[in-house]
Amino acid sequence: MEWFESWFDTPYYHLLYSNRDYTEAENFITKLTSELQLPPSSKIIDLACGKGRHSVFLNKLGYDVLGLDLSRQSIEHDKQFENQTLIFDVHDMRNPIDTDPIDAVFNLFTSFGYFDDEDDDKKVFQSVYDALKPGGYFVLDYLNEEYVRKNITPETIITREGIDFQITKKIEGRHIVKDIRFNAEGRSFHFFEKVKLHTLNEINSYATACGFERLKIWGDYQLNEFNDTSSRCINLFKKK
Repeated sequence: MEWFESWFDTPYYHLLYSNRDYTEAENFITKLTSELQLPPSSKIIDLACGKGRHSVFLNKLGYDVLGLDLSRQSIEHDKQFENQTLIFDVHDMRNPIDTDPIDAVFNLFTSFGYFDDEDDDKKVFQSVYDALKPGGYFVLDYLNEEYVRKNITPETIITREGIDFQITKKIEGRHIVKDIRFNAEGRSFHFFEKVKLHTLNEINSYATACGFERLKIWGDYQLNEFNDTSSRCINLFKKK
């Protein structure tokens, strides 16, 4: 089992990241959909949707949304929000997406770069490309490699509901590795996250090989222009 299959399906993963800023996320989504000029009722896939916060908000904005995630626990949680224009399903992003052609795919908040095999990264781009209409958009919200290398915090402790998550971060080759240890319910737990430090050129090479054109790169959730000091690397691709 891959690290993300076991870690993402635990309640502790969601507890650790329970402080995520919903207001920031909703403002980002609002700016993004406005920038893309996606009309109401456009069909959007939220790829690696997690607990569905972006899917639900996109649906409230009037879009027809399909939320996909590998975690069965997350999708079971998301099912409570379903309606005629909001559906959730378990899906591995490396596999083809069974859908009619859609207007946009969003992959948000570093939900890419988990795979050791480069071919798996390429499969993600191909599955997205095949799901889109001609002229459809793919938004890949990723970390900025240079920013991560210069601003890594080696050790920290995060406390959530009485649980102390001891976290260490280090760069190993082309990956940033986050080691997570904690005690809960009388047991010791150890998980890790491993994300590839893709360069801008690598990301663009995967995209162009499939037939995408990169239109823009934003550097943060306010959609400011990207530079080496940007905290994010938000890629906007268009299917030719």
